[in-house]
Amino acid sequence: MAYVIAQPCVDVLDRGCVEECPVDCIYEGDRMLYIHPDECVDCGACEPACPVEAIFYEDDVPDEWSEYTQTNIDFFEELGSPGGAASVGRTGTDTDFVSSLPPQNEGE
Repeated sequence: MAYVIAQPCVDVLDRGCVEECPVDCIYEGDRMLYIHPDECVDCGACEPACPVEAIFYEDDVPDEWSEYTQTNIDFFEELGSPGGAASVGRTGTDTDFVSSLPPQNEGE
């Protein structure tokens, strides 16, 4: 794994990071985006593109969001390695961890 998307992305799905990724390794779940650990080339282009600062290098994920490292891995257990997010589109699913979170948008 290289980069991890954490809690600030939940229910935001800005997709600015997707546009910056040169290898198309950021996949869209139902409530958040996920970086494929085997497809990511460690370039870091996605990190500054995230308006909510949800992307971290794997060793720099804040302790309070450490579960997101595993949930980024878990997301691809069933999906596998399709070789590019564009061909998959929005999956409409999330990991059990993310699905169980309360809504993150203000006003809900």
